Amino acid sequence: MSTIDRTQETDATTPRVDLAIVGSGSAAFATAIAATRLGASVVLVEHGRVGGTCVNVGCVPSKALLAAADARHVALTARFPGVAAHAEPVDMPALIAGKDTLVDTLRREKYEDLASLYGFEVVRGHARFRASGDLDVEGRTIVATNYVIATGAAPWSPPLPGLEETGFLTSTSAMDLDHVPASIVVVGANAVGLEQSQLFARLGSTVTVVEALPRIAPFEEPELSEALTAILMSEGVTVHVASTVTSVNRDADGVVVTVDTPEGSRPLRAEHVLVATGRRPATDNLDLDAVGVATGSRGEVVVDEHLRTTNPRIFAAGDVTGLPQFVYVAGAHGAVVAENALTGASRTVDYRALPRVTFTSPQIASVGLTDTQAEDAGIDCECRVLSLENVPRAIVNRDTRGVAKIVAERTTGRVLGIHLLAEGAGDVILAGVYALEAHFTIDQLATLWTPYLTMGEAIKLTAQSFTRDVAELSCCAA
Repeated sequence: MSTIDRTQETDATTPRVDLAIVGSGSAAFATAIAATRLGASVVLVEHGRVGGTCVNVGCVPSKALLAAADARHVALTARFPGVAAHAEPVDMPALIAGKDTLVDTLRREKYEDLASLYGFEVVRGHARFRASGDLDVEGRTIVATNYVIATGAAPWSPPLPGLEETGFLTSTSAMDLDHVPASIVVVGANAVGLEQSQLFARLGSTVTVVEALPRIAPFEEPELSEALTAILMSEGVTVHVASTVTSVNRDADGVVVTVDTPEGSRPLRAEHVLVATGRRPATDNLDLDAVGVATGSRGEVVVDEHLRTTNPRIFAAGDVTGLPQFVYVAGAHGAVVAENALTGASRTVDYRALPRVTFTSPQIASVGLTDTQAEDAGIDCECRVLSLENVPRAIVNRDTRGVAKIVAERTTGRVLGIHLLAEGAGDVILAGVYALEAHFTIDQLATLWTPYLTMGEAIKLTAQSFTRDVAELSCCAA
């Protein structure tokens, strides 16, 4: 089954394993599981909590809290005749305790228990590479035929005057607060900043968002950004775009965030400032220079298309590579790295139909090219944008906030990108992934079976809008 070469062995004091993995998150465990299925001997090294970002401080806890905030928002929103709206103030300690219990359970079931199930060891401690090419883990030597760096990424904050001295929240520490802040300024309006902004606004905080670029969700289609801005503002969130934080200070009344806006400089006062300006690969203290592993300007491990570093015996997987920071990318990397490192398979990862989701409510979900990206690639494209006012599911939900957009090649009708701002968009976008993977045309999207009164109809109706006015169609018209 395995093509692993074990002909080179060291002495008994430092037994060689086939694969040593630094890190214990999604990429690391995906690598370890794939490697053991190939018959390899595997060791993981972790200095903190097993499970990495997603289960401990990322996807799982944030989406659990977002779901709770959404439940409160629904309870307070009287959308339907005859249904009263009411919700008590949030018991934050109980909410956080429930989140922690969920995280602990999933970490045990999906990470810690799997190490025993698959039979690989998790070594606790800080790992550093030695010039000899092996690993030092706080005095213990680990020798492997190949190594994988899967140390993930960590929240990054810009060097703003006064920020460190004042103190600030990150997306990690914000999810451990023991109370709902009276007010909060969120710096950064990409996925994490937007999710955290709406989370705290729906829990009861007064929230102000500051984004340096001209619009929130700056890497999504502008129509989605515009619609989401209006939605957030309707929920009481203040939004400042094309605005730059110049300093952060604290006085007797709380935090003062000074911001240069298009209207001039202004102070924003709040109980807390939350910095959501991205994550940087975690490569400090690994001594990568000692083994000739190159890193990029943001600290990312430089890899080739096979996820091999500049040292032929060392690979990297997941967020540490600087490639798209999604848990499903990390998982895919793990499977590829295991085969490439152990069998020389030379597998690559195809990102062309890679979806992304921002878990606001409604959600942003996209796959493929934006119209700007298509034009930059020299593709003659055309687009259609459809308001959810034309989607029956949204109408019966009494919530038509949101839009759908499709980008297509003009000459062939080939679908290049699908972009949604809608409730459940993260689930609906899977249809878009399949459409792009199968090289669908607009005509195919417009005529395929689509169940009535589902949000998935948004894709079909947008495709139909390339050739007709969907407002003039009856229900279910083909």
